[in-house]
Amino acid sequence: MSDRNDPSRQLAELEDLAARVVQRALSKGATVAEAIARAGSELTTKVRLGEPELVEEASHRGIGLRVIKHGRVALTSTSDLSPRGIERFVDDALELVEVSQEDPFAGPADPELVAKHVPQPDDMYDPALGTITAEQAIDWAKRAERAALEADPRIQNSDGATFTRAAGGFALVLSGGFRGGYATSYGSLVVVPVVEDEGNKKRRGHHWTARRHFAELDAPESVGAEAARRTLRKLGPRKVPSCEVPVVFDPDAARSMVGMLAGCIMGGSIWRKQSYLADRIGTSVASELCTLVDDPLLPRAPGSRPFDGEGLLSRRNVVVERGRLEMYLCDSYSGRKLGVPSTASASRGASGQVGASTTNFILQPGTSSPEEILASTKRGLYVTEMMGFGFNALTGDFSRGASGFWIEDGQLAFPVSEITISLNADAIWKSIDAVGNDLDLRTATASPTLRVASMTIAGS
Repeated sequence: MSDRNDPSRQLAELEDLAARVVQRALSKGATVAEAIARAGSELTTKVRLGEPELVEEASHRGIGLRVIKHGRVALTSTSDLSPRGIERFVDDALELVEVSQEDPFAGPADPELVAKHVPQPDDMYDPALGTITAEQAIDWAKRAERAALEADPRIQNSDGATFTRAAGGFALVLSGGFRGGYATSYGSLVVVPVVEDEGNKKRRGHHWTARRHFAELDAPESVGAEAARRTLRKLGPRKVPSCEVPVVFDPDAARSMVGMLAGCIMGGSIWRKQSYLADRIGTSVASELCTLVDDPLLPRAPGSRPFDGEGLLSRRNVVVERGRLEMYLCDSYSGRKLGVPSTASASRGASGQVGASTTNFILQPGTSSPEEILASTKRGLYVTEMMGFGFNALTGDFSRGASGFWIEDGQLAFPVSEITISLNADAIWKSIDAVGNDLDLRTATASPTLRVASMTIAGS
């Protein structure tokens, strides 16, 4: 954002721009006009072996428009915000809507549901993070990589350390009367050490920190030291025989499982019959240990927002409660298709396209520590990484490459690689018999450590 220390002024400018576009579209014959205006800046810096490899800073400013006329919908977007550019952009939308196909489900959100007063959150944007300079970012990356290289003499190489920060503003104006906006920031630091293994094989590990507020990022030295520890423990991996054993997923791997489920509870996937969870409301879809919540109201969390992409006030949605599927996440369109109200889950893309999405989609933490879950696992697999995209959302079939550690007598015995784990997703979620207490909200989709009672391991 330009003038990043004054997001309120930037938001006011974005709202005014969106309001002018909406008014122009209405004056030219649109029945419904909805504009989204964005502005922001991103900085990415990377160092490798102490030397800067990348310094990339960019800013963006643009607007998207959705117009509806007689059940027809058109979308346009532009980054040309000159008077002539705006005029052409709106005219394009009105030309497109005349040739679009009529859709009886198209339309704005129910006016009764649209927010009348929009809260102004003050915890989603951090001026200290929004104004980090390239020099400061490089310094953080250097310190983190140095800590990794100095942690152990076996670490002589690195794929680098990267510090990224982004800050921006978002404004939404609807012809139905809604007008609002908010500013956000987000920063991250990742370190990737490399160590030589037997046979000249290289083992890479990594660790990272990410937060909305600069003061809440982990110190670069601690990120580097943890990255080194995670890299060194990968030395000397073995294969294991094919078997069926309990599988423990660390939070990063478990997050992938939660994200997999997120795509299956979207209203769009349900009405298109592209999800194995279609027609499953009110039934058991997971273990009683599993409660999954989509919560855009969590303070400082990466997916939080005060309102959704259609102007509905954000709300906490309990999607799965103690294993029972309670709802699908819907925007107005998918809600109409399914005959249910919107769950205030609409997301609006840069072009004005509207669809349902998650915000902070979280498997709620349990009471067991990760150490307790490991200790109670006599023999099994601890997964830290998964590779490939082996999931069929329609059937629930799941099979992915994985690496991690073999568990023997409740302890990590040795690293494991070149294996595949598989089980139908319905069985995976119903077989979860332990959920950890180590939830970390570095990302908007998050999970603590979890254990599946038994999965098929394809090994040697």
